[in-house]
Amino acid sequence: QVQLVESGGGLVQAGGSLRLSCAASGRTFTRPAMGWFRQGPGKEREIVAVISWSGGNIYYADSVKGRFTISSDGAKSTVYLQMNSLKPEDTAVYYCANGRPSTSLYDYDYWGQGTQVTVSS
Repeated sequence: QVQLVESGGGLVQAGGSLRLSCAASGRTFTRPAMGWFRQGPGKEREIVAVISWSGGNIYYADSVKGRFTISSDGAKSTVYLQMNSLKPEDTAVYYCANGRPSTSLYDYDYWGQGTQVTVSS
């Protein structure tokens, strides 16, 4: 089993920054990838970024390229999502997930409870 706990969400004005953290515990080594997904109001859950525990295999959705940075700290079993130049359309519940390297949410077996990010205009 794997447990994931997100933190760092909140309310920020457009143009501002937030850093999300996802602390993992349990048998995380059985699944090599960590992903950040988000689900906005009335929208489907979508991929934001993916990284392997080794720090490689990084992927970003086009909507966040150049603004968001994903990183991992294997020693702390923690993954981060640095979000800069935030826009109102980034408003969503952000989830971290553990699974196979993929952009599909169906390839992720373990999920955190989510953290709300709200960007005001």
